[in-house]
Amino acid sequence: MLTIAIDGPSGAGKSTLAKTIAKKLGILYLDTGAMYRGVGYYVLQKGADPGKESEVLPLLDGIKMDIVYDEGSQKVIICGEDVTPYIREHNISMAASTVSKIPAVRLKMVELQRSVAARTSCVLDGRDIGSYVLPHANYKFFLTADPAERARRRHEELTARGVSISYKEVLDDMTARDYQDSHRDFAPLNAAEDAIVIDTTGLLPEQTAELVLSKIYR
Repeated sequence: MLTIAIDGPSGAGKSTLAKTIAKKLGILYLDTGAMYRGVGYYVLQKGADPGKESEVLPLLDGIKMDIVYDEGSQKVIICGEDVTPYIREHNISMAASTVSKIPAVRLKMVELQRSVAARTSCVLDGRDIGSYVLPHANYKFFLTADPAERARRRHEELTARGVSISYKEVLDDMTARDYQDSHRDFAPLNAAEDAIVIDTTGLLPEQTAELVLSKIYR
């Protein structure tokens, strides 16, 4: 059993790194951010405010989430519907960050994440994997990068998917999300004390992967 935790703010390169590492090591990749996006999507579809606990809590029991893998790609299934194609929309990002501040939501997702990690070797990426979800992970990494570069990466990603949004909008939203994620009361974004911190500013994805693998193989 091997568990690897990769944390960091939005746009630091967590997902790309986690997918690469999982493939190189031949183990499972669990995209925890997609799970919270799934909750945010569900809440919005129900017409509720992700920021109002009183509106979100009554919906939690109705969220039947399954994580399945199709040809190596993770899919988020909610109540029998594959919501994967919809959860990368820009408005879902803030909804995910907002709804994840609610302790009951995080507890529900963490329970599912831990159950996966208990069954198989895997790589998990998120914001509190090493500090809260899997405090005993074999390896913990915390990625960071200059905010301007993180926003540029995310803007390019969104533009490539056909999303019409300005760089400034992405930077402003990312700044707001950074603050929200790092200042929530329950399991905030932070580096675990024993995490290896890596600044990915100026690094290509393959360079970051090589650096992380060198820490694992040493």
